[in-house]
Amino acid sequence: MIINILKYESDVWKTADLLIGAGIKQSDFPKFMMPFFALLMVESRLIREADKLAVEMGKDDMDDFIEVFKLEGLGYNDYVIRKGITLKDIAKNDKSFDADFDAYLKAFDSETKFLLGVDKGNEEEKFLDISGTAGLLKKKRILFDTVKAWSEIDLTPFNNSEITTLEEHIKRKWADISAETAGEQYTPDDIIALISELITSKIEDNGQFLTIYDPTCGGGNLLFGVEDKIQENFSRPTATYGQEWNDTLYALAKIESRFRKDTSIEYGNTLTDTGKFYDKSFNIAVANPPYGVDWKGYQKEITNDQTGRFMALPSISDGQFLFTQHILSKLNDDNGFAVVVHNGSTLFSGDAGSGESNIRKYFFDNDWVEAIIQMPTDEFFNTGIYTYLWVFNKNKPAERQDKVILINGSDFWEGLKKSKGKKRRQMNAENRKTIVDAFINFEDTEYAKVFDKWEFYYNKQAILLTNVDFEGKSIEMPDKISRNGDVVEEKAIKLDLKSLAILDTLNLQNAKSINPRKEWKYDKEEYPTLEDFYNGYFKSFVASFDYTDDAFIAIDEDGNAYTWDKKRETIVATGKNQQKEYLGNGKILIKSKYTKATKTKDAKITVWAELVKDTQKDYEIIPFSPNETENRKNIEAFMAKYVTKPFEYLENTVGVELNFNKVFYKPEELQDLDELRANLMALEVELENLEKELEV
Repeated sequence: MIINILKYESDVWKTADLLIGAGIKQSDFPKFMMPFFALLMVESRLIREADKLAVEMGKDDMDDFIEVFKLEGLGYNDYVIRKGITLKDIAKNDKSFDADFDAYLKAFDSETKFLLGVDKGNEEEKFLDISGTAGLLKKKRILFDTVKAWSEIDLTPFNNSEITTLEEHIKRKWADISAETAGEQYTPDDIIALISELITSKIEDNGQFLTIYDPTCGGGNLLFGVEDKIQENFSRPTATYGQEWNDTLYALAKIESRFRKDTSIEYGNTLTDTGKFYDKSFNIAVANPPYGVDWKGYQKEITNDQTGRFMALPSISDGQFLFTQHILSKLNDDNGFAVVVHNGSTLFSGDAGSGESNIRKYFFDNDWVEAIIQMPTDEFFNTGIYTYLWVFNKNKPAERQDKVILINGSDFWEGLKKSKGKKRRQMNAENRKTIVDAFINFEDTEYAKVFDKWEFYYNKQAILLTNVDFEGKSIEMPDKISRNGDVVEEKAIKLDLKSLAILDTLNLQNAKSINPRKEWKYDKEEYPTLEDFYNGYFKSFVASFDYTDDAFIAIDEDGNAYTWDKKRETIVATGKNQQKEYLGNGKILIKSKYTKATKTKDAKITVWAELVKDTQKDYEIIPFSPNETENRKNIEAFMAKYVTKPFEYLENTVGVELNFNKVFYKPEELQDLDELRANLMALEVELENLEKELEV
């Protein structure tokens, strides 16, 4: 049947030709096409349901028939149900078309008119805004031709999955150039089938009620597609729940939901609108949330969220993990199972201690991650990147607890005969079975690896390294202030300077030596006061002075000079009699202070130098052990083996990341040496022949 419905693809493109001829931008095509697609979908559903009811009760008493039909809650249109007049009938007469089309739209029930956007005066969301769209097309003089082209498409024989296939073709055709589709990755049928098969591998046919949830449901193709697959294989009753923020997609999903039992579709932003389904938890969740899209526009609401669903916040540039945390907060604690589509960034983005790493750690700490599956590239309509299925299970069997299976499905695909946007590949039934079997068997194979979850944890140990000179020495800082036996402050060695010797001219009347005990000479026209001079020039000069510059010498009260030996990376102290002493690696810091004038003292600038250790913060990445004692031993053994400079332990942060490339890395096979020689000889012969041809 899917092949049959795609015969209408060319009819859809006819409507696009009309838009092109009217000068409408291609990026706006979805706005002009989806309202009419939805109109066809509603009409076809009403006709199908009316035909079913007619078989059951007949139409002898039309009023009675209509009353029963309305009780079904499917919507209503008096033209279609009572009069049997369809869009195709209206489009036969261009003379009466305008009046007939307007009456046809107004003949819908109030909810359908609300979703289609029939009433121009409605100040609320217009969703599909068919009246506004029709008005624009009428100005372009192509409304009649557009409606006539759409009316040639008969959707009545097809079910939801098949209609969704045609809908996908419309949406993805211009997805790359439409600004409104940024980050939206429509889920193709083969991926929906794989997600459904993973879910059904966990379901028992026990007749119990099953709830299915998608917080980013779009037009409903993933949510309803999974439900359809479950109902094909099990006799369990199901109910579906979805939420969507895109006006058009919400309207499509809402329209479809009215023709399905036990379905609730809500409008709103799942991340900020917490009132939807707040009191419900679900057995199954599926989602393909937008990725690579920032959440800056509602940062305040999320930061102040009071629901407790966000354990940590990811980078503001990508909100995928916000949706995933929300999903897990809505999963039933006893039997919740979810499959969520992500791009690769959620596997490894963010360092230990970052929002992303802490979120991954939260998932793993709770032992909710059962599998992560890599999809082939070129699988989605408007992106060619690798995508991944995160499989969550809140009730993992005992033998899988604290374990995770990684499945590399990147090689399981077949090429499409004709590309669909950027989708050039698909997973056939055999490809999907290979992946599902790997998930069920939970064993190591060439393309699947089972890990203890702790293997994805790591220590990021911070240390304070002390740099040393050529003899392994560093400046000591012995002056310590103690309180109750604990060191509360470690002071640097302060030099009481006699002068600063400066070899570079500082535009201070060409001063070569400056005495810090006297006022500095400065240009009063540029700096009216000493404070102005300090703040405007001198402070920045001192702050920017580099102790590693060979031009710098600090001299203390006793005439000892302190300088930096670049070659040996050490501080040298030189006494009056010129003897040298290598004090060790360290820093000479030049500091200054401005003191305001008092009644008895003038304002002054005091300058001094301090000798301090040359330290730097560093990080070491070390394997993690869940046993605290063992983990500390691992860290200490690592440091003893790899860190040679003196150091102090600082904080240790535990991170979590996954690296598919590392797990499934295959080194490139080198060409056999004899074969390589033969190829080189063949090239040489070919080159000689080319040279001979040129000579001729």
